[in-house]
Amino acid sequence: MTAPALALLLAAGVFAVGDWVARASKNAPLEYLCKPATLAALIGAAVALVPVHDAGARRVWFVAALVCSLAGDVLLMFPTDRFVAGLAAFLVGHLCYVAGFWADGPSGIAFVVTSAVVVVVVVPLGRRILGAIGGRRGLRGPVALYMVVISVMLATALATGNVLAGIGATLVVSSDAMIAWNRFVRPLRAADVGIMVTYHLGQAGLVLSLLH
Repeated sequence: MTAPALALLLAAGVFAVGDWVARASKNAPLEYLCKPATLAALIGAAVALVPVHDAGARRVWFVAALVCSLAGDVLLMFPTDRFVAGLAAFLVGHLCYVAGFWADGPSGIAFVVTSAVVVVVVVPLGRRILGAIGGRRGLRGPVALYMVVISVMLATALATGNVLAGIGATLVVSSDAMIAWNRFVRPLRAADVGIMVTYHLGQAGLVLSLLH
């Protein structure tokens, strides 16, 4: 871990906590500062760290994924409803994560096994969410596609055997599941804070997985 990467990770942690406080207190100006700053610091950390010897290509894809995530954060931060645009940015980000994981590729057998596990968990949840969406505003198709992509991302991360990648991907998927459930099925208590805590910790885990 280089000194600049460590400093940027610490900065990301400070900004993340600031964003959690902003969400809890409904402090929009603080959120407008801390939410994008957290991902910007994580992008800097991913660029500044020295990845494990065979993770150079993975790092490139992960940085692209983080940039897309930052774009998604900004789009979803505005008061106007830009849900589909934000969803599209995160979808591209997850595709970048998938490409990064396959740069050092897991074994086919491992991917089949983890895919089966992910399907068992995600399908019941996905059915409930899609059922709650119905046909309103043409969201069913984009959300279904997003579920497929993020499920592939999670299965691939788990298949690599990289513990931090698996934990990070699981936390990011948990964050997205909370967003969907809170938005379409029923409101969740403390969802605003829980969504961001799992999201930020998940993204940090994916960045740190570059060291292993």
